[in-house]
Amino acid sequence: MLKPLKPNTDPAYDILRSERQPLSSLFAPESVAVIGASDQAGSVGRTLLWNLISNPFGGTVFPVNPKRHSVLGIQAYPTIKAIPEPVDLAIIAIPAPLVPGVIGECVEAGVKSAIVISAGFKEIGAPGIELERQILEKARGKMRIIGPNCLGLMSPRTGLNATFASTIARPGNVGFISQSGALCTAVLDWSFWENVGFSAFISIGSMLDVNWGDLIYYLGDDPYTQSIVIYMESIGNARSFLSAAREVALTKPIIVLKTGRTEAAAKASASHTGALAGSDNVLDAAFRRCGVLRVDRISELFNLAEVLAKQARLPKGPRLTIITNAGGPGVLATDALIGTGGELAQLSPETINSLNQILPSHWSHGNPIDILGDADPERYTKTLEIAVEDANSDGLLVILTPQAMTDPTQTAEQLKPYAQQATKPIFASWMGGSETKAGETLLNSASIPTYPYPDSAARLFNLMWQYSYNLSGIYETPVLPTGEERKDATLAQKMIETARQSGRTLLTELESKQLLAAYGIPIVHTGFAKSEAEAVDWANSLGYPVVLKLFSETITHKTDVGGVQLNLSDAEAVKWAYQAIKASVSERVGEEHFLGVTVQPMIRLDGGYELIIGSSIDSQFGPVLVFGSGGRLVEVFKDRAIALPPLNTTLARRMIEQTQIYQALQGVRGRRPVDVEGLEQLLVQFSQLVVEQRWIKEIDINPLFASSEQLIALDARVVLHELDVSEEQLPKLAIRPYPTQYVAQWTMKDGTPVTIRPIRPEDEPLIVQFHKTLSEQSIYFRYFHLMKLSRRTAHERLTRICFIDYDCEMALVAGYKHPVTNKQEIMAVGRLSKLHGVDEAEFAMLVSDPCQRQGLGTELLQRLLQVGRDEHLKRITAEILAENVPMQKLAEKVGFRLRRVATDLVKAEIEL
Repeated sequence: MLKPLKPNTDPAYDILRSERQPLSSLFAPESVAVIGASDQAGSVGRTLLWNLISNPFGGTVFPVNPKRHSVLGIQAYPTIKAIPEPVDLAIIAIPAPLVPGVIGECVEAGVKSAIVISAGFKEIGAPGIELERQILEKARGKMRIIGPNCLGLMSPRTGLNATFASTIARPGNVGFISQSGALCTAVLDWSFWENVGFSAFISIGSMLDVNWGDLIYYLGDDPYTQSIVIYMESIGNARSFLSAAREVALTKPIIVLKTGRTEAAAKASASHTGALAGSDNVLDAAFRRCGVLRVDRISELFNLAEVLAKQARLPKGPRLTIITNAGGPGVLATDALIGTGGELAQLSPETINSLNQILPSHWSHGNPIDILGDADPERYTKTLEIAVEDANSDGLLVILTPQAMTDPTQTAEQLKPYAQQATKPIFASWMGGSETKAGETLLNSASIPTYPYPDSAARLFNLMWQYSYNLSGIYETPVLPTGEERKDATLAQKMIETARQSGRTLLTELESKQLLAAYGIPIVHTGFAKSEAEAVDWANSLGYPVVLKLFSETITHKTDVGGVQLNLSDAEAVKWAYQAIKASVSERVGEEHFLGVTVQPMIRLDGGYELIIGSSIDSQFGPVLVFGSGGRLVEVFKDRAIALPPLNTTLARRMIEQTQIYQALQGVRGRRPVDVEGLEQLLVQFSQLVVEQRWIKEIDINPLFASSEQLIALDARVVLHELDVSEEQLPKLAIRPYPTQYVAQWTMKDGTPVTIRPIRPEDEPLIVQFHKTLSEQSIYFRYFHLMKLSRRTAHERLTRICFIDYDCEMALVAGYKHPVTNKQEIMAVGRLSKLHGVDEAEFAMLVSDPCQRQGLGTELLQRLLQVGRDEHLKRITAEILAENVPMQKLAEKVGFRLRRVATDLVKAEIEL
């Protein structure tokens, strides 16, 4: 064995080794075994061992090789079990068929984690997949594994180089994770040239065990990681990734370069929605949902990580102001800006008047602000000082090209204070190579992102705006949906069960519309006719003109078989249409597919729009939602937005805003605007339908007619999963929906009826009012210090309290409707927060002072314990102030064990 060359004194080392970090044995091991260590020059085993011993990481290294007594002069051991000391990390570089056996030996020896460098697993097909199954069977729940088929990992700050790369990365603040080992080595070489440093450098390989979510949580907890950069080939466990990314992205930007954007998307041929929701588009929607920013270039991957680290100020909109001393670069930046979704800021009259006072008369008088080729440092700084105050602008780009009168270095020096004090992000492009290098260095050192080309800066501004937009959408307080009281989920479920029991997976149009109506979605009044006479009776009842459509239990698209007749103005037209539909269907697919027709009023489309709302199944993310322009040409125009359910009103509005038809819905060319708020509510109700009725495989509302007067589903189509699919095989939602199983009624000691339920984002206003009922003692006991009301109720803080991922934590609120004000109020909040990577959680609780001593705290804590059991937790803990005797007694009452861990602190713990 080899002792460390010197102890590691970095404080990060102790943090990384903390037992609270479930992956600490991977990133800060005290002992490492190299299984497959070798003396052979150029071998992976030799390189791994050499990298470990030549970069002191504060631990001990053990070579394992049954054929050698020593490797590189270090005592070797025949097996992992022969090593006389405990081993934290095993690095495995042996032939793939031997790996399952070695993993079994590692488990027996108590090894905490492993990195499997070896290749030859699922990438070679069935034999490799079987090897992976054997490895998982031996390791599951006993040790964590990175790989197989990976380069390894580095923790540059602690000196750990557990890879076969040629050298260790520089220390820094970027956490880098890649599925491609080859890209890792290329990025490593690039990083030395660009002087980029890393807090962690990880090749994740095939993700047999440790996945994106595990590593994102780890880097999110790491105090030295400021941003997370990912090269992704496949997402793996979608729910794990989304949960981790959504939690971490608010405090640390996550930037992803995902390959495969141009790969042909899998399409469900029978579904409008499936044809619109390509797999890569769904991935984009998933990234937006969790605040992850996707880029298309390796350069943008790291440039964006750098700019987000330098610029704490995010743009609040897409409008950029460009200041330049040359017209060409300004045009270049403008093209890049608009081409990637940004906008040129419209200078206000006040800004133009102020610029007229300081600029030559022949300046551009618009944006880009061309301050001309003879601009000196003073002209630059005065222009920036004026432009940055324009409320129409969300960010600025300052371009400098070296000309006769230009002083790049002095201009940079004078711009620094203005840029640093600005409330908007400011970029710079110092063009000209060596002549402008000193000025560029000055700006970069002042945390002003500076680039040699203005188009790159403009694109990065847009990416920053996308990141800001995505984050604000996640944490913007939604409105409580109004359609909840109209929902009849039981009726919808019975309709689906009836169809399945009759051996059908396709609902009729009539059934499909009734399913929508069960969730409060307006439908056009529709009748069913099995004869000409019945069709005429329905038409007379509904009023002319009417529409006749094929009624069938087998045909999914009626227009393809001539199954739709429009604008029928009298009884004779209805009779003719009935026979025409019957004849057309009989000729094209057979008379047995014709069961009659549906009759409905002809809705005039003047003054309104045809929309589509739908859902289909994505292989990685489960059910996905589509919204956009509808009608017969829906797949031609492809104006659509994609989102993951469940939706709230904020997410629904974001979905609508992503489509081109959104501009028309707001009112154009004299048309009155559509009820967009009502459309948001309808999308939320449709989302609830998709979430709750899991037997639905595909569903389309096409068209949904939207006008200023009404929103109404004119046609609907529902396809169920195949009859041989079991409930356990149904696709799971990528984002866990609202856990209705934890909603229950309860009565306090004084007889007050309350509803105990999981918290939801819409509760933010109620939580603000709840905090107004808390005494200073309640605040002190909960937070261990006093906290002003304004801080406790700040939106940025309440987003963490109300906008939770139910997979990661559960907060139960006790609420009731006040008998006098008739308004909802929250009386108590209990929270169960899972710890990352372990089956353990911490609880916390707050009860409104007027409601204390009514049994509410006891009831909430007992329910949290039951949640812990339902979620398969093994332990729940809490830290309680020593002087908070009531909480200690409450904890003991429900079964917690208490122990003093500090003079003023008691720890409560219970095994579930």
